[in-house]
Amino acid sequence: MKRFDKHIFVCENKRPEGHPRGCCHDKNSVNLREELKAKIKSAGLNTTVRVNSAGCLDACEFGPVMVVYPEQTWYGNFSEADLDQIVSEHIIEGKVVERLTIKDPKFNR
Repeated sequence: MKRFDKHIFVCENKRPEGHPRGCCHDKNSVNLREELKAKIKSAGLNTTVRVNSAGCLDACEFGPVMVVYPEQTWYGNFSEADLDQIVSEHIIEGKVVERLTIKDPKFNR
């Protein structure tokens, strides 16, 4: 039996100030991860869905960034206002929120 149905990694990497790629930490990723964890718990999913912080996911220019496994869906440039939709549509209903996916083919095909 698998431990979790879904595993969500939210980048919290911090680069030096002024780095040309930016960093997820400076785009509120720490607070976004905490809010996402709270929403998962509130929906009663915290025993089957795990939300973790991650180091650099090498998608800095799309930040903040998260990736949802096992489907390997990469979301970028999301805000707190988008979290309810990600939880309800992707995590609960299994439908990718296309408008929030990273469009670069290296991440989502």
